[in-house]
Formats: sequence, structure tokens, C-alpha cells
Amino acid sequence: MKKITLFMFMAFICAMSMRAEGNDYYVRCVAFYNLENLFDTVHDEGKNDYEYLPDGGMHWTAIKYEHKLDRMGYAVSQLGKDIDPRGAMCVGVAEVENIRCLEDLCKVMEEKYDAHFKPILLEGPDRRGVDVGFLYNPSLFKVVNVKGHEMKAHYEDGGVVKTRLQLLISGYIIGDGKPEKIHVIVNHWPSRYGGELRSRPTRDTAAMLTKSIVDSLYLKEPRAKIIVMGDLNDDPFNHSCAVVLDAKKERDEVPEHGLFNTMWQRLDRGVGSLAYNGSWNLFDQIIISEPLLTEKLESDRWCYWKPQIFNKPFLTVQEGKDKGTPLRTHKGGVWQDGYGDHYPTMIYLYKRK
Repeated sequence: MKKITLFMFMAFICAMSMRAEGNDYYVRCVAFYNLENLFDTVHDEGKNDYEYLPDGGMHWTAIKYEHKLDRMGYAVSQLGKDIDPRGAMCVGVAEVENIRCLEDLCKVMEEKYDAHFKPILLEGPDRRGVDVGFLYNPSLFKVVNVKGHEMKAHYEDGGVVKTRLQLLISGYIIGDGKPEKIHVIVNHWPSRYGGELRSRPTRDTAAMLTKSIVDSLYLKEPRAKIIVMGDLNDDPFNHSCAVVLDAKKERDEVPEHGLFNTMWQRLDRGVGSLAYNGSWNLFDQIIISEPLLTEKLESDRWCYWKPQIFNKPFLTVQEGKDKGTPLRTHKGGVWQDGYGDHYPTMIYLYKRK
């Protein structure tokens, strides 16, 4: 207990110093955001995107698409600005139809919100045609390698599980001192369709794939700095995260080459990233490798500082029975002209100048 209390005290002192002086530390924001069905209005061959066409069930017109881009563009442009006026260094995203959607989003952010990002997306086998992607500020992060990992699994009836790729981005934090390599794995694990228990094996399989990617990175780089992020469709305490990934809740439980779940304690305090039937879940998780956790601040290398759930008022329903929950694009098939059904989640990294 003394160890944890001392650490929390030191973290508080460091945080206050960063805010008060602003000159002793570099800070970077790394974020994840489920964009809730960012579809364009054009049919993509082979994709089940018919619901998001002008004559589809959502009556998805160019006007609605432009509104969606504006909403998401503003939200992404604000990530991290509570601490760093430059905004987020990089943002993993989910539920995106194609690279064109991300290109359109980046264009809106640059033209309207002075936020400069480049997009990455690899097409995967998802049945609905949505993918995970990655946005990065090229003045803060340099990408050197991109790889998509496909999950191989079957349902009980023998059908193939067609889900999103796990996107591995390797690169260097640049712009503030010596460049330093990190790896980001962007995920959107299989849904809970059919119930949490019945669908659990698919997410356990996804977690096994993520764990294998982490282990392979550790094998090549024993002190690899890895950030696992995504909509995992499970909470931190669920089997896929707590057992298969073995992502720990407490810092002092993390072994060498282990993982730490930055979001678990937030959920324990009743804070979530999405609401369902009056209860909060925290599916949008950010999990980090042990070297980010144990790096000494005095080493002048990047280390983990703290998490944040970006539940700002502009992203939140302000009245009615859904008050206090994310302001969605659609609800019950009705266009709400909102943002998304998930809040963004973030972590901050910092190092001494």
C-alpha cells in the first residue's frame, strides 16, 4: 500500500509541475475513437453497405455524410488539447467503410479545424465492410511499417468468423527530442451478437491473436513499447482481456513483458465509454506494455502518465431519458445528427526535456 500511495503522490506532483511550469516535460496524446458507422454514400463492391446509401434504411444522403464528417472532425481535432495544444499525436479508429472516408475526414479537419492528420486503413473481411484505421500527425509521429493481421476462427455451426483486421502500426515519436520507436495495435473485436457468453469464444480468439502480436514484438524487441487499443466489445475484467491478454489492473502486478490495462480502474469508478440499458461499459480500451509503465522519467524516454475518457458535454446528450450518455448519429433508425455511440479514450505519454 505504501508503494502505491507513494507512486500516486509522485504522479500528482509531476502532473502539477507539468501544468504549472509547462516547460519541464514533453507530453503526447494517443487516442482511440469508434466513429460509429462512418460510411460514404457510394456502394462499395462486395460490401454490405446498402443500409448507408441514399435509398437505404438510414437514408444516408450527402448532407448527412457531410454533417457526420464535420462532427467527427471536430471531435478528433479536440482530442488531447486539454494538455497539449497540438492535439493528439495519433488516433486509432473503428467502424470506417474505406480509406476515402478517412481522407474526407482529414480534409475536413485540416480545412475547418486546423488539425493535420494522415490516414491509414487496410481493407479486411468484415461482413458489414467496416474496418479499423489510424490517423497520425506527421509532425509528431513517423510511420515506418503497417501490417494487417487477420483472425482465423469459426462459429459453432462451422461458419467463418469474418471480422476486422488487427492493424499494427510501427513508427517513431518525433519532434520532441530524440525519436523513439513505438508500436500501436488497433482493434475492433467481434461483437456480442447472440449474447456475451455465446459470443465469448470469438473475442477470446481475437485476444489470442493480439497476444501473439505482442509476444512477437517482445521477441524482436525485449523492451518494446506497445499500445493495444480498440473497441474490444468486452470490459477490462472480462475473460478475453483479464485472462487471455492477461492485462493487469494494478501497476505493481505487471510482470516483465506483461501488459497493463490503463482503463480498468476508470471503470471501477463508474466511468465508461458507452452506455447500454442504463449501465456503463468500457469497451474502448487502451492497454500498454510493461516498458511504457516502468520507464523511469529521469531516463528522458517516453513513459506512461495517465488515461482519460473524453466525455465532453458537446459529445453528450443534455436532456431526456438518455441524458449523460453519448450523443449518437442514429438512435432507433432516427438521425440524431450527433457524433457517435462511444466516447473516445486516450492516454498521455510524457518525458523530461
